[in-house]
Amino acid sequence: MADKRSDTCRDQDEVGFRLKHLRTEYGLSQRQLSKKSGVANATISQIEAGSLNPTVGTLRKILTGFPISLATFFDRTIETGQEKIFFAKSELTELSEGLVSYRQVGGVRQGQAIQFLWERYEPGGNTGRHAFAHEGEECGFIISGELTVTVAGRTQSLKAGEAYYFKSDQPHTFKNEGVTPCELITACTPPSF
Repeated sequence: MADKRSDTCRDQDEVGFRLKHLRTEYGLSQRQLSKKSGVANATISQIEAGSLNPTVGTLRKILTGFPISLATFFDRTIETGQEKIFFAKSELTELSEGLVSYRQVGGVRQGQAIQFLWERYEPGGNTGRHAFAHEGEECGFIISGELTVTVAGRTQSLKAGEAYYFKSDQPHTFKNEGVTPCELITACTPPSF
């Protein structure tokens, strides 16, 4: 049964299968990937075996051992040779599981300049214990519910109709401390997943 904590990734068997496939495709042993990413060899082994469902933060750290983003890791789109312009709800690439949902618009495109997401935080959902910081800028618009946003130690609770915009090299976290789900639309440039 998959770990249902707020910051866990998709189905653990799928994650393990994809990680093992990627690691072998790049010709790395589990120990080599461990050294490159700074994640314990035992953790990588458990993920690949399907006995551990990593948090989004752990998977992002493991993926630093490859030239690949989190979005690319989960992308299921098939290249048709023709640029896809329109996307049904079912075609959005889900990047997480549990109390937080990140659905990426546009699949994964080589050299994309912006990442556009439809996010949903269930009550108690959050981005994890550790703040993120990465290159670029990001912004978001709250559609419904309430979201607590912390950027560089400054915290604000945002409601429907309110928004945020900041340089994302500052440590930041997101959490739904309310009793109803929060939905928002976000953009990040360059893409961070």
